[in-house]
Amino acid sequence: MTEKRVHLSKTEPAAYQALDAFSKTVSDICKANGISDRLKELVMMHCSQLNGCAYCTRVHLDRALAAGIDVDTLTQIPTWRESHVFDERERAALELAEAFTFIAEDGIPDDVYDRVGSVFTEKEYAALSWACVSINAFNRIVIAGRYPVPPRHEQ
Repeated sequence: MTEKRVHLSKTEPAAYQALDAFSKTVSDICKANGISDRLKELVMMHCSQLNGCAYCTRVHLDRALAAGIDVDTLTQIPTWRESHVFDERERAALELAEAFTFIAEDGIPDDVYDRVGSVFTEKEYAALSWACVSINAFNRIVIAGRYPVPPRHEQ
């Protein structure tokens, strides 16, 4: 993956800045509607992992750790259905993240909508949905541009 790609955020910065502003608005909506940073970062991590976006996964790893999510919990995200480390709200949010990430396959299936809707208020559901829309957009920009993720060096 050494091929140079168009870096959308540098080539058309106005569009990227608008997406960044949108992301900040989504964060404000999450906070205002009772979505904790922990829950939001679980969603951001899961969408990024599902999309195979190493860059965004790293960004949200750091943010998840800052939000107090421990390493064991983070490593359980891909296997959340089999794991018992997530509470009901977290499980619902992870399921919603999957539905939004793979929306082209089935939309948001009625059973997922009903299950997630039984856990979250309408405002919480909307906030998490916008979070999924936001991170999926960033994932697509970063993956298309093959943003590098070099190894971290021990400090």
